Amino acid sequence: MAFFHKKSPWEIEWADLAKREAKFAAKRREGPTSVLVQKLDRFVPDKLSGTLNAAFLKAFEIIFEKGTGVIEKTYKTVRNFTKQAKSAKSLNLAIASIEGIGLGFVGAGIPDIPLFIAMVLKSVYEIALSYGYSYDTDEEKIFILKVIEAAMCDEEAFREKNEALNEDIHQITLAGDRMPEGSWKVSKAEQMRATSACLSQEMIYTKFLQGQFVIGIAGGIFDPIYVNRISDYAVLKYRRRFLESKKADFTG
Repeated sequence: MAFFHKKSPWEIEWADLAKREAKFAAKRREGPTSVLVQKLDRFVPDKLSGTLNAAFLKAFEIIFEKGTGVIEKTYKTVRNFTKQAKSAKSLNLAIASIEGIGLGFVGAGIPDIPLFIAMVLKSVYEIALSYGYSYDTDEEKIFILKVIEAAMCDEEAFREKNEALNEDIHQITLAGDRMPEGSWKVSKAEQMRATSACLSQEMIYTKFLQGQFVIGIAGGIFDPIYVNRISDYAVLKYRRRFLESKKADFTG
């Protein structure tokens, strides 16, 4: 007589997470955001990549050091789980659409970057809080930067960074779901540079378009797409972290 194992609530949640992670990974294997946009390659100035990289890095530095209080004023603290995380994400996407398309209309690709980073961090902060995690230490900020970096990678780079981040999450939960000072092999400054480089590489074509008067709308349309991608991935990683930390509570 066959015996059937009845899945625990934790096992059901973990299986659903695995399914959603696989779906996200499949999208990353599809390659860059838009093949059509990449046909602009011969028109993009050589120096734009460096300019974008510097702009993203400066935006992270300013918002991490001075802008968190401003971001916090725009949303209330949330303590429920996935439902509230998704609700907050929808509002952030609407705001990103307005600022991305609006600035694109007037040809403001580079000035848009601090606003874009603010919306990305606002969204990730809300997701972190919805799963019960803070973001006020350098160690947590490094984790957030790693999430953003991995989300913006394609194909093999995503696979490698995603696997590494999953292992990081596993080690974090083994250590009591907290990251002591100096627990990362990389500094916050180093990770900011790595994340900025990834963002500039992925967004170079859309920011080039967004910097052109009127047709910049086409580039600005991608801002909410990127916010959505990062937010979706952040939900997956924080959900994984939460479930790993609670496994013993559910399974004994």
